[in-house]
Amino acid sequence: MARLKEITKYLDELLNIAAIPGDHSNNGLQVEAAGEVRKAVFGVDACHALFEAAALKNAGFVFVHHGISWSAEPRRFTGITASRLEMLFKNGISLYAAHLPLDAHPDIGHNALLADMVNLKHRYSFMEYCGSDIGCAGVLQEPCLPARLADKLEKELNCKAEIFGGRDKELAKVGIVSGGGEMDALMASIGEGADCLITGEMTHTMYHFVKESGIVVIALGHYRSETPGVLAVMDKVKKKFDLDCEFIDIPTGL
Repeated sequence: MARLKEITKYLDELLNIAAIPGDHSNNGLQVEAAGEVRKAVFGVDACHALFEAAALKNAGFVFVHHGISWSAEPRRFTGITASRLEMLFKNGISLYAAHLPLDAHPDIGHNALLADMVNLKHRYSFMEYCGSDIGCAGVLQEPCLPARLADKLEKELNCKAEIFGGRDKELAKVGIVSGGGEMDALMASIGEGADCLITGEMTHTMYHFVKESGIVVIALGHYRSETPGVLAVMDKVKKKFDLDCEFIDIPTGL
């Protein structure tokens, strides 16, 4: 068992929550429901399905990447919001969210861990968003074709990677931005002279820019590209508090 305040303080410091004040997510503790935690559940998206799973497992704490409180929303606690909050309070489940701080973390962030998976060297942060660099760029240990890089990531993440751009292009420099970096991530990667962008989503708007610039995009799916950091945080919390922790996989297929 661990105290909620101790878990919250540890996560605030571990993820340096205060470092990205411009994030639209209200990072940190979003719902306070119980002072003591016997079991913690971890997931990517705050949703009724995750809260229901947590309740069935008698968890008193849920950690997510995408929370339920964004900027000034929700303003009204009705409909879906009311149903979610009812599930949390009724079952004594507190909710903690870490959005951009979990993307940007240099060790246990999604982008850093994706970089680990492809053995990226000479790393540095890039792609400014909400006042902070949240992406990771660097060079591959050995140049390779896109299919080889995609295959490595598919095995690590249990996903289906899609390749856009020249499949015969040898890749050396790579930019990584998990989730929905979209045009911001693409243009930043092009500006860095990257041969490839590893990201979550490929959008219609990006298509012609990819084709005309010659960059390759490997899209892993928004959900799968943002599981690594959540799993890493779970491991940290489990070791720090000797707490029963469990990851609940609710893939969207997107």
